Amino acid sequence: MKTLTILLAFMLIHNCLPAQASGEPIITIAKGQVPSVVKDRANLIHIVYGAGDSIMYVSSKDGKTFTSPSLVSVLPGLFSFAMRGPQVALSSRGLVITACTKEGNIYAFNKLAKGQWTKPVILNEVPASAKEGLMALGADGNNVFATWLSVNEPKGQKLLGIRSADGGKTWSKNLLVYASPDKSVCECCKPSTIVKSNKVFVMFRNWLNGNRDLYIATSTNGGKTFQGASKLGQGSWKLSGCPMDGGGLAVSQSGLVHTVWRRESIIYTATPGGAEQSLGEGRNCTLEIMNDTPIYAWTQNGDIILTLPGGSKKNIGKGSLPQLKAINGNQLFCVWEKDKQIQSVLLSL
Repeated sequence: MKTLTILLAFMLIHNCLPAQASGEPIITIAKGQVPSVVKDRANLIHIVYGAGDSIMYVSSKDGKTFTSPSLVSVLPGLFSFAMRGPQVALSSRGLVITACTKEGNIYAFNKLAKGQWTKPVILNEVPASAKEGLMALGADGNNVFATWLSVNEPKGQKLLGIRSADGGKTWSKNLLVYASPDKSVCECCKPSTIVKSNKVFVMFRNWLNGNRDLYIATSTNGGKTFQGASKLGQGSWKLSGCPMDGGGLAVSQSGLVHTVWRRESIIYTATPGGAEQSLGEGRNCTLEIMNDTPIYAWTQNGDIILTLPGGSKKNIGKGSLPQLKAINGNQLFCVWEKDKQIQSVLLSL
């Protein structure tokens, strides 16, 4: 009993607690909300998150120890709750961050080679048009693409985007990704975007004939134009309100697009044009590709649930808004928020 007490005291001092049902230690990184994560070619993990009006940044070489939080910028009225938080992507030029304020403006930052962050650049051409604060960011090589829900006049939301062909140094004019013929896409669900070479994929929740279903729009020219949008899955969700739940999007090394999203209380996965498959009950889902196989995570009754490569599930611990990043062929990094703190765990699968 004395040994157990000493062990627990040691773990508390080091902000390290065992995961509820996985056994791996959970690390409390810092105070904050809505983490976003990327990994570079040197396997360095980069995390950005919101803390009040501040955009914060930490990194890790091993997924177990982290640098002290550093300030990227202070944006008065920063969105950093309920899927509305700073986003990070990795381009050929380095890290790119986008963040939105309650005023409705989206700002972009680059991390320079010496470690400083550039001054913010506003991405939305119409001032105060992104008041929902729901956006997504992706990058591959020189190509960077950001997308967000933009307020229609007099009412509703449409999906806009902006591209960079030089790693986020300069940006194009705003472009239309999708506008619903029923006047609005789903008003309060976060979109997702992935960039693979010159292809850009944008997933969003549409609103057609009263149905709140997930759609995917694709560009083959770096985000200059999009070829319409196609529905994911075969079922539909007729709903008078917004579920406030976006989903996750990933592309495998072989080029296969994988998606995960919620319909009613069930989490589904689907590839474009294919039938959906249920994963379980929950919300706020995400995914990552590991060894060309999708790994899924979501929140169920306050717990983070993870699917394993063999199909079984693991309870990681308490929290919400999980994000996944494959470190190598057998290690998976998961970061999330709990009680306004950023927590993480490194899993060996």
